[in-house]
Amino acid sequence: MVLAPSRETADIIKEEGGEILKLCYQCGMCTSTCPWNTVRSFLVRQIIHQAQLGLPDLEAEDMWLCVTCKACVDRCPRGVEIIDVWRALRKVIVEVGAGKVPDSLRLAVKNISGVGNPQGEEREKRTDWAKGLDVKTFTKGTEALYFPCCYVAYDSQFQRVARATVDILKKAKIDFGIMGAELSCCGESVRKAGNEGLFQSLAQNNISVFNEAGVKKIIVTSPHCYHTFKNEYPELGGKFEVIHFTQYLAELIKEGNLKLTKELKKTVTYHDSCYLGRHNNVYDEPRQVLESIPGLKLAEMYNLRDNSLCCGGGGGRIWEETKKGERFSDIRIDQALEAGANILAAACPYCMVNFEDSVLTSGKGDSIEVKDIAELVQEVI
Repeated sequence: MVLAPSRETADIIKEEGGEILKLCYQCGMCTSTCPWNTVRSFLVRQIIHQAQLGLPDLEAEDMWLCVTCKACVDRCPRGVEIIDVWRALRKVIVEVGAGKVPDSLRLAVKNISGVGNPQGEEREKRTDWAKGLDVKTFTKGTEALYFPCCYVAYDSQFQRVARATVDILKKAKIDFGIMGAELSCCGESVRKAGNEGLFQSLAQNNISVFNEAGVKKIIVTSPHCYHTFKNEYPELGGKFEVIHFTQYLAELIKEGNLKLTKELKKTVTYHDSCYLGRHNNVYDEPRQVLESIPGLKLAEMYNLRDNSLCCGGGGGRIWEETKKGERFSDIRIDQALEAGANILAAACPYCMVNFEDSVLTSGKGDSIEVKDIAELVQEVI
C-alpha cells in the first residue's frame, strides 16, 4: 500500500532529491543491478518512481534495505545518485516520523547520540584496546593519527585488528598516536540512515577535536571512516589527509620501510568492500600488499573489483538483523571457497563482522578463516 504523504513530507523529498529524481527515466537498471535481487525481490525502480511522484510507502520494510553499495549508481545510464534519494527518503522517516525505524538501528543511533559509539560503551573505553601496547596519545607535531572505527575500538572480537595495526606501525617506526574519549563515531552509517542532524553534530565535534589537536594526517582501518573523513568532512570544513591502512601498507612495502620476511603458505582471496572499492576506487593497493607476502597465493572470487558483491553491512544495515537466507555474506563465503581459498582477507570491519558470522552460522570454520589484511601482514614481519 502506498501512503499519501503530508505536505511536509513531500516538500522534504522535493528539496532533498527533486533534481536527482528528474534524471530517472525508469529503465530498471538499478533493480537488475541491486545485490538484493540475488536473494529476494527488491524493486528499486518502483520506489524511485514513487519518490518521483512524492508518494513512497514510508512504512515499507524496503525503505531500510538499501546497503548503499553504489552498484546501481555506477551502472545508471542517467547518472542518478540513487543513494542520495534513499538518504532523502530515510530523512523523511527520521525527521518527520513518517515511518518506522527498525528497533536495532534506532538503538544503535541512540547509543551513538548518547555516548559516541553504536555499542553503547563508555567513551572512556575507546582506547582500552591499546592497553599494554605502549601507544602514545596524539599531540601536536605527531605525524599521523590512527583512528580505528567503533567496531574495532570497542568489540573485543575485532580489537585484534587495531592491535595488529599498531604493531605494524611501531615496527615500521611510524610517528603516530591515538585519541580517546573526546572522539565520536565518524557518523557515516548515521547519515546513510537518514539522521542528518546527528551526522552534522558528530562531524563538527570530530573536526573541532582534530583541528585543536593539530591533526593533519589520519590513518584509518574502516573504509566507512575513510570515505567520510575524505569525502564528507571537507564540506564542513574538515580538510585532512586521509589514508586507508591498506594504502599505507602498500606505500611502506614499496618504499622498503616494511620488510615481509616470513612465509605464509596459504591461498587467500580478497573481498573488495563497497566503500573502499566502488565508492573510492581503491582496488590495487590491498592486492599489492597480499602479493608481497612470501608464499601467499592470491585467488580471485567470481565477483571482484567494481563487480564485488556487498557484504550487506552498508547503509546502516550493519546494525540491523538480516534474515537467514538473505545474507549476502553467506554467498560471499561460498564464493571464497569456490576460489579455493583458505583465508578470506578483508579490509573493512563491517565485512569482517558479517563474514565471521556467516562462517559461524554455516559451520564452515574448518574450511576457511576470515582475517584483516593487517593481521596477515603482522604474521610475516
